[in-house]
Amino acid sequence: MKTNADFEIYPIIAPSALSLKSINFYLVKKADALTLIDAGMNDDTCWNALQHTLKENDLNIGDIRDIWLTHHHGDHVGLVNKITARYPIPVYAHPKAVPRLKRDPDFLSMRIEFYKQLYLEMGCGELGDKQVAYLFNAVDHNKDQKLNGDIIGITEKHLFDFEVIEFPGHAPDQIAFLDPKGNRLLSGDLLIEHISSNALIEPDDKGNRMRTLVEHIDSLKRCLALQVDLLLPGHGNIIEQPSLLIEKRLNGIERKSQKILAMIENGISSGNELAKAFYRQKYVSQFPLVMSEIIGHLDYLEYQGKITKKVIGKVVHYQAM
Repeated sequence: MKTNADFEIYPIIAPSALSLKSINFYLVKKADALTLIDAGMNDDTCWNALQHTLKENDLNIGDIRDIWLTHHHGDHVGLVNKITARYPIPVYAHPKAVPRLKRDPDFLSMRIEFYKQLYLEMGCGELGDKQVAYLFNAVDHNKDQKLNGDIIGITEKHLFDFEVIEFPGHAPDQIAFLDPKGNRLLSGDLLIEHISSNALIEPDDKGNRMRTLVEHIDSLKRCLALQVDLLLPGHGNIIEQPSLLIEKRLNGIERKSQKILAMIENGISSGNELAKAFYRQKYVSQFPLVMSEIIGHLDYLEYQGKITKKVIGKVVHYQAM
């Protein structure tokens, strides 16, 4: 995958049995510099895929000079510790990724309190309490997922030959790397060909809820304006001429919002009841994702001025304007 003789991108495609289809990360080679963009899952499948891609291009793990992360999720950072334990190379990420990647205890405590209050306001009851307990236990259970070594916050708009573009929504720290000469975008989970990328509800650094779906829509629109020829995603197929797919995703968001608005007009007023009615069986099996999706659309509808809310007891209820 080339645009000129001295600049190449080697996709690393690790198959996944999950709906993601694959875990994708990338080697970027320019002259004598080799960069790893994202680092897959911490498992043998991703490690072997990395080794295979290196070998077939006459490279080895010691040739990697740095690692750039599109966002903090575990399926994008999994091999970082394994690599940096052998070779102490620099790791770059958005500054907002740092407390998440370092598993800062104050940040994690704030995040748990955020979800506790969020699920209370949405009227989630027992399932909300169960999810908060899971998050509390995960602080200790997942402590080995902390990234070791320093993480360098990316504050510049350019990193070597790439433009760094913030695309929040799926994650508050999501960034993409644009190769302007080749018109290619290494985009993390901004856009996936076979499934919609979730705009996951998260707190900001002060514990306030971000309008993640609003941010995701804005990110998709700004990506559309770039008119890139090739989009290299974190999962699934590499996407040629992604404009039509972006339009499809934006239209899908609007259709879903209209369905949720119609449910509110018909008298379903709390986030929890909307999630139950909209997602049915998935409400229980995928509770945190389902609630994140519904809350994102409620924030979007409120942002558009289509609904308003009031608190009854401790639960927020929505009504159409």
